[in-house]
Amino acid sequence: MADDLPLPLAGIRVLELGNYIAAPTAARLLADFGAEVIKVERPHTGDELRNWRLYAGTTSMLFRTLNRGKKSVVIDLRTDDGRRDVLDLVAVCDVVLENFRPGTLERWGLGPEEMNAVNPEIVLARISAFGQTGPLASRPGFAAVAEAHGGLRELVGDPDRPPSRTGVSIGDSIAGLYAAFGAVTALLQRERTRPGAVPLRARSIDVALNEAVLSMMESLIPDYLAYGFERRRTGGRTEGIAPSNAYVCADGLSVVVAGNSDAVFGRYMRLIGRTDLADDADLATNAGRWARRDEIDDAIGAWAAELTRDEALRLLDQAEVPAGPIHTARDICADEQYAARDMIQHFEVDTGAPEPATVGFPGIVPVLGERSLSVRSIGPDLGAHTDEVYRNLLGRPAPTPDRNGQP
Repeated sequence: MADDLPLPLAGIRVLELGNYIAAPTAARLLADFGAEVIKVERPHTGDELRNWRLYAGTTSMLFRTLNRGKKSVVIDLRTDDGRRDVLDLVAVCDVVLENFRPGTLERWGLGPEEMNAVNPEIVLARISAFGQTGPLASRPGFAAVAEAHGGLRELVGDPDRPPSRTGVSIGDSIAGLYAAFGAVTALLQRERTRPGAVPLRARSIDVALNEAVLSMMESLIPDYLAYGFERRRTGGRTEGIAPSNAYVCADGLSVVVAGNSDAVFGRYMRLIGRTDLADDADLATNAGRWARRDEIDDAIGAWAAELTRDEALRLLDQAEVPAGPIHTARDICADEQYAARDMIQHFEVDTGAPEPATVGFPGIVPVLGERSLSVRSIGPDLGAHTDEVYRNLLGRPAPTPDRNGQP
């Protein structure tokens, strides 16, 4: 079983000075694989994500999801005592993750040099809109801005409508992945090098949201520079790849079919009764199919419209044509494949109802072994671990709470 395996990041301690999605995502990934993550939150309100998509209760499921496996400690970074406490924690941590606007930590006396002074081995991963250097470094920006700046927004949606956006903060999540990866590479380098030999600049990970998005844009830039070709929105298609689209079935549900490989296309067309397309030499390669993409999509759409989604998927599966349904949250919760790999894990959680409810949360990716590792805990209540962290790591009691119950 996966939970019998050793956690690869066990023994690593991470200090998260982040809000919203990017840095918390990076810290969540490190926590998933065994790191002890201490999340510093502001007094009274904590991470603003606690109130995002809050339909009832006091803490959103979004916060519970992105901050799983962490310890919440309340510290006021705007006070001298709070900043002293943070540096004391830096001294006993391996990694610091932050996503403040560039220059903020430096103004508070918590910049890289100050951290390095108390811990010459610390790995610092910083996430910002445009990076720590360059003419836009000081400009604020969330994922929506970065996704547009990085080229993604221009390609999302239908060509006859304004650019759209994916339904999640994908730019933040990609940046979080890079920050976690960068932190692990720096830890690996530190492990392989004698103590103190890795310079601070090599232990400083600089992740820009717009660059993280740009890195996912495949050949967008070289296609433009090599051929003068600028990609445009193509709706459910992907530029230069055919046939690959979503098709509406007789029951109003849609099926996604990716029949764009040369080997698959022939049997795909024979399945839908279009042997003329299967045997057409002009369609033997992807370039030819893309040139006639509307004709091919019309043929597939006519076939799908005569079948229910389940009937279409059964026939496509028999013909070994890659296809699948467009899942909703309800579908995912009932999906046997997710269940088999423990990708929905359940916890008792406060939802604002009189009694706690059992709620499913996403499992851990990637899988070690055959099933997801167990999620150790969902995102904690604000300040739930303040006293524990102060006593165990700093050797002193936590600051006395004020009348609102926060230090």
